[in-house]
Amino acid sequence: MQTEVFSELFPLLAAANPETLDWLLSVATEHEYPAGRAVLMEDAWGNAVYFVVSGWVKVRRHSGTGEDVATLAILGRGDFFGEMAILDESPRSTDVIALSNVKLLSISAQRFIQTLFKDPQLHHRMLQLMVRRLRQTNLRFQLRNQPAAVKLANTLVALGENYGEEVGAGVDIFNIPAKDLADVTDITIDDTSKILEKLDSKGWIQIQPNRQTMHLANLKQLMQLAAKR
Repeated sequence: MQTEVFSELFPLLAAANPETLDWLLSVATEHEYPAGRAVLMEDAWGNAVYFVVSGWVKVRRHSGTGEDVATLAILGRGDFFGEMAILDESPRSTDVIALSNVKLLSISAQRFIQTLFKDPQLHHRMLQLMVRRLRQTNLRFQLRNQPAAVKLANTLVALGENYGEEVGAGVDIFNIPAKDLADVTDITIDDTSKILEKLDSKGWIQIQPNRQTMHLANLKQLMQLAAKR
């Protein structure tokens, strides 16, 4: 991967100086996982930061002592994960599972921490993105009493804006399983399925199972629905 592509693909690295980018690329390790494969497991000690080159993953947590698991976040191309465990030097609190075939780059904890100390711009950008994630968590909390359709529209809009691929007048995202969409939106699976069917009937989204994609055909209408609070 060229340094310019590396920088453009990952917003975290956009502010890093060229020397930092060259060095990170030289020490990065490539990984490929099929859909359904565990990338990271809860309670494992953090030893690397992972960057999503292509594909989609879900971050999940086991609920209590039972077998139930809840999806906390869905990440796609250009995002990263694993930073929390290396920053506070503790076991990971979540699993990361491949939703689709996924390609990743990993950088060891020691080398990544060294880079943060050497490049203040990268360190600052990391803090900015972590604050943005905190704001997204706060938004999810603020939406807790909103109608299910408003909450799901917010989820779809966020996925489209963060990871979507522009196709024609719309945006393509991965056709995320209803259970995972329901978890990250804090609504029931039944509500998720019904709302998706209604959005599909309106022509706002188009499910394309053969391509494993959901086409957000009318992002403007979805954004208007998401803003109804």
